[in-house]
Amino acid sequence: MPTTAAHHDLEALLRDDVPYGDLTTETLGIGAEPGLMQFAARGRMVLALAEDAAALIELAGGRVELLAASGAVLEKGAPILKAEGAAASLLRSWKVAQTLIEIWSGVATEAEAIVRAARAVAPGIAVACTRKNVPGAKLFAVAAVKAGGAVMHRLGLSETILVFPEHRAFLGDTPLGDVAERLRRSAPEKRLVIEVNNLEQAVAAAVAGFDVIQAEKFRPAEIEALVKQMNTMAALPIRPIIAAAGGVNAQNAAAYAAAGADLLVTSAPYLARPCDVQVRITRASAAA
Repeated sequence: MPTTAAHHDLEALLRDDVPYGDLTTETLGIGAEPGLMQFAARGRMVLALAEDAAALIELAGGRVELLAASGAVLEKGAPILKAEGAAASLLRSWKVAQTLIEIWSGVATEAEAIVRAARAVAPGIAVACTRKNVPGAKLFAVAAVKAGGAVMHRLGLSETILVFPEHRAFLGDTPLGDVAERLRRSAPEKRLVIEVNNLEQAVAAAVAGFDVIQAEKFRPAEIEALVKQMNTMAALPIRPIIAAAGGVNAQNAAAYAAAGADLLVTSAPYLARPCDVQVRITRASAAA
């Protein structure tokens, strides 16, 4: 069962929650009792990090049967996993595994909602999630985004070229064409992306030969005007990809898609509410 995180990272999550033993379970003297733990969806959700949650339970000593895979769309009451083992093992892993699924399934569910809304209008459109996720949790964020059917916009600063206005502040009056030429010469295999704040800047970037124009906080009507402008500029070196960014969410994704954006860039999934996972733990002999 492949996991997103390495086992030593999952063990670290367990140690963080149970650094010196489970005081309640030990004091009650119930640790050796046989138990059954079952996870199920309390409402519709796109499942994420289920494999990692199962591995956490197994690292704690449980025996797990995974009943749904990450990326699955679950309805209310759908089973996620069941685990058997000593009460100490199940109780040790319970909350960490539950929280892992709940938080990242919330991200996956919101990503899927944006993708679904956009593709209802433009079936071929892509939704990309930014790198503005919780520091230190990128592995889980990427897995959740993928589970929701979206892709990553950038994983970090090392593998993509994206020129922000903050970069241009250091370039003085250097023409955009010279900027693009410098970038292509230094990194000939990379696409050149630039963020713009208005139509005039977008046209200048297109003329300069940038591959992707990231339209920051454009309204859908402004995206439509930008797309029409690009489609009428026959002399462009390339027809750039138009990425709508800033404020894109499940409520307006369809409008941006209808306006003609090629790509939607969003951070909204990272602000999603966690999903609700029902956990039932019983003595093995009492379980149905």
